[in-house]
Amino acid sequence: MTTAVPVAETQAAAAAPTMPVERTRRLAVTRREHRLFLIAIGLVSVSILDDNFFHPAPGTSAGDHLASGLVPLGVLAGLAILYPHLRAGLRAAVSMTLGAIVFVVGIPGVYYLRDGTAAFDHYTALLAFPAAAILLVSGLVILWKARRTGGSRGRRYLLRSLSVAIAVVATPLIFFLVVFPIAFPYGYVHVGSTTSIPDLGVGEEAVTVMTSDSLALEAAYLPSKNRAAMIVYGGAGRTKEALMLARHGYGVLLLVPRGQGTSEGDIVRWAGDTDLLAGAEYLRSRPDVDEDRIGAIGFSIGGEQLLEAAARSSAIKAVVSEGAGGRVGETDASGPFRPLVQTSMLVMTAATTVFQNHGPHPRIEERIGLIAPRPVFLIYAVPGIGEEDIRQPTFYAAAGEPKAIWRVPNSDHTGGFEAQPAEYERRVIAFLDEALLKR
Repeated sequence: MTTAVPVAETQAAAAAPTMPVERTRRLAVTRREHRLFLIAIGLVSVSILDDNFFHPAPGTSAGDHLASGLVPLGVLAGLAILYPHLRAGLRAAVSMTLGAIVFVVGIPGVYYLRDGTAAFDHYTALLAFPAAAILLVSGLVILWKARRTGGSRGRRYLLRSLSVAIAVVATPLIFFLVVFPIAFPYGYVHVGSTTSIPDLGVGEEAVTVMTSDSLALEAAYLPSKNRAAMIVYGGAGRTKEALMLARHGYGVLLLVPRGQGTSEGDIVRWAGDTDLLAGAEYLRSRPDVDEDRIGAIGFSIGGEQLLEAAARSSAIKAVVSEGAGGRVGETDASGPFRPLVQTSMLVMTAATTVFQNHGPHPRIEERIGLIAPRPVFLIYAVPGIGEEDIRQPTFYAAAGEPKAIWRVPNSDHTGGFEAQPAEYERRVIAFLDEALLKR
């Protein structure tokens, strides 16, 4: 006699063996993805460790890189722990977002290899490229495998269309709020000019300027003929402006910022004021220079740093700042996208602070007034860079007297001398003569 088996029990018995198998398969796939993720993180971690702790920049030590080394490593460790617990879509997003950021870690290696000045950490930086490839490809594979294959064709196509629509909206947001504000400052503080000061052929002497944090900066000095001297700050390429000043009898200290040329230290975009004040101290020690006749001219971010340096110390008696704009991460955005822009800039400020182990200075508008009664001359181009055409009038309004401002016609960013050489020389020399020689 045959005993009937209920239909529900038959279906449960048939499904029971397949459920653990399916779950096991998913877990195995996730473990493979996790291993690849760990390999990629391991590769980029070697680069971070080498850059910050094993081969730090000349004049610095591992202890100077605690933020730039430990914070990224901590974030990578956290992602490694969370990764296998995320849903497929989030794993793909994390993998591809991190891959885009990691790609930038390798760019300094390519830059210095092409320049012929690569050092130890520049070679290990290249490990970021295979790491980025693993992360980016893994993200795409995860998305493909996670696509819906069950249900009716119409339902599958509808869900896939919704996924595409979400990706179209989310991708630019992730790039704008995460990838760009983290990746840009990494490159910004890891890539700088390696050019040393060329032979000017006018009797200059190679000198070394020591900073208050014990870094040796590359510099060249042209002796003064009128007891006044100028620091030229913005890299080794400002020789035309240096020679212009020398023609009028000014001593010239052509100063190369830390981390560039053969100057020691990291590229720290928010520490140039310390370099400038070291330059002023050097000029005060020169027998041919009157300490009350020391000025400085700065270009681009060097112009921003000069304004901060003069606000910090009265050693600089006259300031010529060309092309100063807003610091990295600073914005005055308005309109409907203001919250997004402000969020992106906050992330960029935080990332820049971490990568260069140095926090931002206050806004120029809050500091420039402290320079008075020492004179300030602001020079800018339109549109320039960093909203300089918008910010310069604001800086001028906040500055105390005496002050001057000049919008250079037909000029590119910091290209005033090239665009209007005769007028540039006339205006700058007249300003300096009034500020430094009539004391």
